[in-house]
Amino acid sequence: MFDIIGDIHGCFDEFKRLTEELGYDWTNDCPQHPENRQLVFLGDLTDRGPRSLKVVEVVYQLVKSQAALYVPGNHCNKLYRFMLGRPVQVKHGLETTVAELNHLNQKERKKAHHMFMWLYEKAPIYLTLEDGRLVIAHAGIREDYIGKTSKKVESFVLYGDTTGQKDERGLPERRDWAKHYRGAAWIVYGHTPVQKPRWKNRTVNIDTGCVFGGKLTALRYPEMATVSVPSDQPYVEEKFRSFEEESPQ
Repeated sequence: MFDIIGDIHGCFDEFKRLTEELGYDWTNDCPQHPENRQLVFLGDLTDRGPRSLKVVEVVYQLVKSQAALYVPGNHCNKLYRFMLGRPVQVKHGLETTVAELNHLNQKERKKAHHMFMWLYEKAPIYLTLEDGRLVIAHAGIREDYIGKTSKKVESFVLYGDTTGQKDERGLPERRDWAKHYRGAAWIVYGHTPVQKPRWKNRTVNIDTGCVFGGKLTALRYPEMATVSVPSDQPYVEEKFRSFEEESPQ
């Protein structure tokens, strides 16, 4: 039994409220479920929100104790490259996480660095669970990519099906890959903020834009039911994308 949580982006308070809504207990400063349900994080733990490093700390503890699973998102990948010392642009949200790191003393920063690097380097690029019936991938995955690993697959999983062009807002133009998905496995993903969970052809997007003032959403599996809590962040309407919707199949 899994509770899959969408893009948290440093919104720790909403994350805590969502897990409590899902029945998790925080007595030991880490969410635990009385029925041993397992949390699954589909990437973009950090950036833009107020408490990215606290989110990393809790997810690190959960994954290390085998109480949770995690796959990275594009923001996780960028933070990883930053921590490796590679040249990256400290903007589009990364600046908030870097500011948190800069407020730490040397010992605290070393600890935060260790936790995130361990988490990222141990993570699979996507997860295949339940004997192939369930796939967790940050930005989604094409049916013919499932079971494969390559630079092309990694790019799709982290960034989605991009055209290489920019839209009218200057954001990467993305194809609607879910519209063409015909696989038997359920694909649970995020990356593209939507006003409410989007169901399409046995795929569900649960990034409901918490960091942009929407909601933080979890999908319960095998129930295929979503649970959401409202965001504490300012609402930014232009960050959300509209699609036609379907109900669970």
